[in-house]
Amino acid sequence: MTRLLRLYPQLLRTGFAEAFAYRAEFLIWMFSTNMPLVMLAIWAAAARSGPVGGYSQQGFAAYYLATLLVRLMTGAWVVHPLLQWSADNLAAIPMRGVVAIPVAAVLLYIARAELSHDWFSWLLLFPALLGAWLLYFLVQAIIGTFALRFESAASLFDAWLGFSNILSGYLVPLDLFPRAVRAVAVVLPFRFQLSLPVELMLGRWSRGEALELLVAQWAYVALFLGLARAAWRSGLRHYAAYGG
Repeated sequence: MTRLLRLYPQLLRTGFAEAFAYRAEFLIWMFSTNMPLVMLAIWAAAARSGPVGGYSQQGFAAYYLATLLVRLMTGAWVVHPLLQWSADNLAAIPMRGVVAIPVAAVLLYIARAELSHDWFSWLLLFPALLGAWLLYFLVQAIIGTFALRFESAASLFDAWLGFSNILSGYLVPLDLFPRAVRAVAVVLPFRFQLSLPVELMLGRWSRGEALELLVAQWAYVALFLGLARAAWRSGLRHYAAYGG
């Protein structure tokens, strides 16, 4: 592990070189992450005659631009082993800035009235973004290791992605869910992948509440880190390759 950590800077440089080499494909992927803009158009139209669930048109603009920004900065695609692929993902962040920085500029300009004015919320945003990225990364690492036991884990990934898009707040703010659904959604790990950083940017929580949510997010990170290690070790014991 110590040797791998010493090699990690080189892995980051290699990952950045790969992201730059395939920059056209990478940019197409980022520009295809446009569902928040579609949902913004829908909800902004719905709020034209008045607020919906406490969200005005400007409120929806702030929410979905923040959602797009968080998604761009925390998305991950991974197949184990962890260190190599974490380096590839982290090294791609400067390339994501090509899209993320203009989105952030637009967010700060047109939705500045809806953003948090408490420096503490913005301070917590950085560990919340790291935690969100780790959750995306670790969950996909766990799903990837299932391929060591089964012929394909693609269906499981599709199911996880479907639940994540709905219950993370990516498509609809959790505030707009029916009360019973919201009560479940706020305790599941999906909301910590996206909704929490967005809520911090919008200043939805007091300092104490924000800290409690950050602790809960990192508790999920620790849980999935343990599950990823266990899934990897278990998968290696059962893995068998066939071929001529």
